[in-house]
Amino acid sequence: MSGFWRRFATNRGAVAGCVVFALVLAMAAFAPWIAPGDPWSMAGPPRTDAFDPEHWLGTDMLGRDVWATIVHGARVSLLVGGGATLAAVLIGVSIGAVAGYLGGVADDLLMRFTEFFQSIPSFILALLIVAIFQPTVGSIVVAVAIVSWPPVARVVRAEFMSLRSREFVQAAVVLGQGTWTIVLRQILPNALSPIVVLSSFMVATAILLEAALSFLGLGDPNVMSWGFMIGSGRSTIRIAWWTSVFPGIALFLTVLSLNLIGEGISDALNPRLHERGAA
Repeated sequence: MSGFWRRFATNRGAVAGCVVFALVLAMAAFAPWIAPGDPWSMAGPPRTDAFDPEHWLGTDMLGRDVWATIVHGARVSLLVGGGATLAAVLIGVSIGAVAGYLGGVADDLLMRFTEFFQSIPSFILALLIVAIFQPTVGSIVVAVAIVSWPPVARVVRAEFMSLRSREFVQAAVVLGQGTWTIVLRQILPNALSPIVVLSSFMVATAILLEAALSFLGLGDPNVMSWGFMIGSGRSTIRIAWWTSVFPGIALFLTVLSLNLIGEGISDALNPRLHERGAA
C-alpha cells in the first residue's frame, strides 16, 4: 500500500486533481457557512457584473448570487455522482460476479441482459427514466445508476473468469469453503483494482449526466444545480456571460479533477509503468 501512495504522489496531475476535488468537497460540505441563505433568493440587482465588490461572481437575471449557486450546486453534483456510482457499482459487481464465477447458462443470460442495457444510448435512457418519474434527486440517482452499471458488470465478469481458475481459489474449494465465501473473501478483493479505477471515472460521468439533465430542465426543481444555472443563463450569454461561464468552469474543474485522480490510480496500480519509466 505504501508503494501505491508513493507512485500516486509522483503523478502531478493526480495530486492536482486531489487538491481541486478536495476544495470542491469542502465547498459542498460547508456550503451553509460559505454562502449563507437560500441560493434561490434574490441577493442583489439583476445582472450585476462579475467581480462586483458585493457579488464577486455577479448575479443572474433574477438577482441570485452566482457564487452562492455554485457553492450550493456542488452538493447536488457530488450527491448524484457519489450515490449513482455506489448504486451502479453494487449492481454491476453483483451481476458480473455471478456471471463470471458460475459461467455457463447464468453467464449467457446475465450478459444478454447487460447487452440489452448497453444497446440503448445511456443519456436517452436516463432522459426517459427521469421524464417518466417526477424529477427529483432520487430519481436522477436511480436513472444514472441504471445506465452506468453495465461496464462495471463486464469488467467484474472478466476479472472473475480470470481469477476463478487460480490456485488460491482451487485451494479454497478443496478446503470446503462455500461459494459466497470464495466470491467475497477470495476473488472479490483481488478484483478491486479495476473497480476502483472505473468508479472514479463513473463519478465524473454521473456528474455530467446530472448537469445535462438539469440543463434540459429535468433536474430537481427544489435544489440548485450547475446544469440548471448553465441552462438558465444560456439565453443571456451575450449580456450576462458570467451566469453560465462560472458554473461551467466549476463543472469542468470537478470532472477534470476526477479524471486526473482516476488516471493517477490506474497508473499507481500498474507498477510496470514506473519500472519502465525508471529503466
